[in-house]
Amino acid sequence: MSLQSDRPGAITTYPSSTPRRGTEYEDLFDQAPVIFAALSGPSHLLEAANPAFFEAFGGDRGRTGAPLADLVPELAPQGVIDRLDAVYRTGTPYRARGGRLVLGGPGAAREGFFDFTYEPRRDAVGEVDGVVVIAVETTVYHHAQLLAAEQRLLLEQIAHDAPLGDILTGMARAIEELSPELIVSVLLADPDGLHLRHGTGPGLPDFYNEAIDGIAIGPDIGSCGTAAYLRVPVIVTDITTDHRWDGYHDLAARAGVAACWSTPILATDDRLLGTFAMYHRAPKAPEDKDLALSAAFARIAALAIERHQAMEARRAAQKREKEAREDLAFVLDASTAITRELHYADCLQCLARLTVPTLAPLCSVHVVEDGQTRRIAVAAASRAEEDLLASPVLRDLIDKAVARVLASGTTETDHAGTSPGGGPVLPGVTGYVCAPLATRGRTFGALTLLATDDPLDGHVIALAEELARRAASSADNAHQFSDRVQLARDLQAGLLPPELPRIPGADLAASYYPAGEGLEVGGDFYDVFPLPEDRWAFMIGDVCGRGALAATTTGMVRHTARAAARLLHDPAAVVSAINTALTGNALDEDYFVSLVYGELRHAGSHLALELIRAGHVPPLVRRTDGTVEQLVQSGLLLGIAPDFDGAVCRLDLSPGDSLVLVTDGITEARSAAGEFFDEHRLAEALLALPAPFSGATALIEAIHTAVTAFAGRSTPDDQAALVLTAT
Repeated sequence: MSLQSDRPGAITTYPSSTPRRGTEYEDLFDQAPVIFAALSGPSHLLEAANPAFFEAFGGDRGRTGAPLADLVPELAPQGVIDRLDAVYRTGTPYRARGGRLVLGGPGAAREGFFDFTYEPRRDAVGEVDGVVVIAVETTVYHHAQLLAAEQRLLLEQIAHDAPLGDILTGMARAIEELSPELIVSVLLADPDGLHLRHGTGPGLPDFYNEAIDGIAIGPDIGSCGTAAYLRVPVIVTDITTDHRWDGYHDLAARAGVAACWSTPILATDDRLLGTFAMYHRAPKAPEDKDLALSAAFARIAALAIERHQAMEARRAAQKREKEAREDLAFVLDASTAITRELHYADCLQCLARLTVPTLAPLCSVHVVEDGQTRRIAVAAASRAEEDLLASPVLRDLIDKAVARVLASGTTETDHAGTSPGGGPVLPGVTGYVCAPLATRGRTFGALTLLATDDPLDGHVIALAEELARRAASSADNAHQFSDRVQLARDLQAGLLPPELPRIPGADLAASYYPAGEGLEVGGDFYDVFPLPEDRWAFMIGDVCGRGALAATTTGMVRHTARAAARLLHDPAAVVSAINTALTGNALDEDYFVSLVYGELRHAGSHLALELIRAGHVPPLVRRTDGTVEQLVQSGLLLGIAPDFDGAVCRLDLSPGDSLVLVTDGITEARSAAGEFFDEHRLAEALLALPAPFSGATALIEAIHTAVTAFAGRSTPDDQAALVLTAT
């Protein structure tokens, strides 16, 4: 309503009767929802006002006629009276949108927002004689805007996966700022489904939040416990008189809360997520707007919690997937490392070493051998744990656990640090797992892991069992491999002289290095044995192939040579007898033998030798002056043709001279580039020795050093050497 023309200087006449004005005002504004007040004079006497004015500013209709500053004293400090004075003095209207006023006295103050219009009122001659106030309260609209803004902010935080605690606390603070009389709390459903856990409650004292953290869900357990149990809102208007708060009255009084309205927070699938509670410091029933506010923010809280749980579930799934990949990689790497160990003890020691500290800080491995249980491997993360493992008490407890596992064939474990008998395992040990090592239907050992810090969980136990299962198979294979290697060595030893005899006037030395791990019996052999009339026989040979047939052939050659040499005094006749034995036997035609056979005797100041070569590596003679000779006389390989044709070579060895006999495992040793060591490099190795260089053993060592330097320690074929030095 405008009481002044917009055209400067315009004069409009008005009725001068105040009663008539009051009647007009009443007719116009009595039932209007807008706030109306007519103020007169420089003191702003309240001349007339509608019910909406008194509802917003307090008081009743009977209080008209007094200055507005006296009727509503809180307006003066907020500048309202000064603004009215300016309108009265200048005759200029004032308009404001969304103006904020705090109305009411101490203890009853409330915040309100208004759209104001202050219009100057003029008398019949155009002079300002008062101010007309027209206002619309926009508090609800203002709060709705703020709530909408807060909701948008919360939804943005949820969409950006902000921490759940930050979202809930921000929501609580926003509500408390909009409604200072309220205190907001959110409790979250515990995974056990039986309790509520602290979510947020920034306006509540810490002791109160701590006290209700873990409150049970059930009927008549406060507002929140009951709401969670019933899945419906629970309104307690006076905590002091409500039986559901029995046991919590003193706690509520200490916290200064007197009313609590709790709403269950439910997921889209109706799962309980928690509770949304609004406290009031005085006994009070909620208004409709409070219930609407609670329902709206309970839905937002549900969205935030569900999103958080979904993200946690995804992270947990990703973590489990990562752990599964790491576990698989660990088991595969460990299995590969264990499998590489070809020997039984090394395999189980590798198992113990790999588990520490990845699975546990302490590990021991026990096996059963010859009916006795013994500890074959241990590993410790530190010296302190190693000392702990050496404790007689702990060792006794481990031995008992191992005995039980060996008897049952099942895993024994303890999460709580107590033995099956109920007593503590040992100070410093928080738990153990003892897993069987079993294969081919029998339990032959046990893997024991001990924890000294965090107890062993199901994840570690499962890994220990899987690793034990895989290691058991590898260890069993290694055990069989070790047995085969030992058997091969025993057989090989039976095909070689246990030790070289002592020959007057001669120094003997020999060496034998099996190919690879020595898993199969090789075909290389040598022998030295006495003959009648102070003669001695010596030989070195190589049977084609490996294994049992090679061993059988080697034995046949050695035994035939020993028998024939005692009856025949001609090396060529002895070799011919060996050839006859080979060709007349039902052996595979691919099995043939290379051989150097010789006999020696004393001949005054030197040794006289007669030898014959049948397809073997040429013998070398290293003279005392350092020169090297090669004996090239040759005959056919043995076992190929029924008749042997070979020439005997006669040789004299003066003191210091040496006869060097080797198998082709030495001359055919390959370098990394694929070159053979060959006879020339063997001769060069002998030439490189300083002269005089005496002693058969020294020559054997020099040969082995040269071959190893050229081809490395691993060799695809057996290597045998025999050296005879005249003294």
